[in-house]
Amino acid sequence: MTIVEAISEIQKELPPTVKLVAVSKFKSNEAILEAYAAGLRDFAENRPQELKNKMSDLPGDINWHFIGHLQTNKIKMIIDKVFMVQSIDNLRLAMEVNKEAEVRHIVKDCLIQIHIAREETKQGFSETELLESIIELKALSGIRICGLMGMASFIDDSLKVKSEFSTLRTLFLKLKDLYFKDCDYFREISMGMSGDYNLAIEEGSTIVRIGTKIFGNR
Repeated sequence: MTIVEAISEIQKELPPTVKLVAVSKFKSNEAILEAYAAGLRDFAENRPQELKNKMSDLPGDINWHFIGHLQTNKIKMIIDKVFMVQSIDNLRLAMEVNKEAEVRHIVKDCLIQIHIAREETKQGFSETELLESIIELKALSGIRICGLMGMASFIDDSLKVKSEFSTLRTLFLKLKDLYFKDCDYFREISMGMSGDYNLAIEEGSTIVRIGTKIFGNR
């Protein structure tokens, strides 16, 4: 199946309320341009240097999403060009992104990454940590918290995966009600990848991040 055909098949499954973000990490510019020609404008990378290089070589109307663990010393490489940072996984990172955004007089759209999986290697706030930090996070003037992001466990247990996605949606609704009730921009739940995006959509995802199903295995 070609990249164009894969995108067409995925889009048939997506409700109009769900945005498709193509995870293009480690993929060639030629492959990204095939997806771009098929109409995609949202792409995601997880390494600042690779993202910076692709930004300079590919069309300027691409919306680049950063989805990896962002080291504070790499923020300057991407902050002024990336469309959204989906992986704000701790308070210190949020404050550093905010500082760099303020220096540039911009407001950067961000998602807060929540640890919902059973794997300890996954990054992100716990619910308790987020609730303890949310007022401070919301007060940062250089970032705009547009919602939450999470990655489910990499397992074949669909009930467990659905439960993890449900946990993220429940937390999103709690935050919306308590802290963002009048904030139209707080509307995104980024969850679901190539192997589980249909389950994520069932649980309320508004952004799916799909790589392998579009571009094939590495």
